[in-house]
Amino acid sequence: MLEITGILRQVLPLESGQGRNGEWKKQSFILETQEQYPKSVCITMWGDKIDRLQQFNSGDEIKASINIESREYNGRWYTDIKAWRLDAVNQAGNPGSSSNAPMPEPPPFEETFNIQADDSDQDDLPF
Repeated sequence: MLEITGILRQVLPLESGQGRNGEWKKQSFILETQEQYPKSVCITMWGDKIDRLQQFNSGDEIKASINIESREYNGRWYTDIKAWRLDAVNQAGNPGSSSNAPMPEPPPFEETFNIQADDSDQDDLPF
């Protein structure tokens, strides 16, 4: 299972149409990763799964469970990233957020060093 976590930056307009298997609808959104060098990733949701996307607002941190698929058309390759599940990250009241809760800050590390200058030429080292 592949997952990607990031900030929801934009929800693109809903697309729909008629295909040989009936009516279809899809909606894409932009997720920005939280790395040293953030990346923007366009992810698509299809069918009834789109309703889950409506529960989030721009700026929310979410985790998307995704499938990645590439296909060839006329000698060129196209890659789709399709989300099949979305979960909130670090939101109060979310039953699944307990494992994603922030860790408490450790107590401050304090240590005092007493370094005194020694004018002697002798070392305590055995070599």
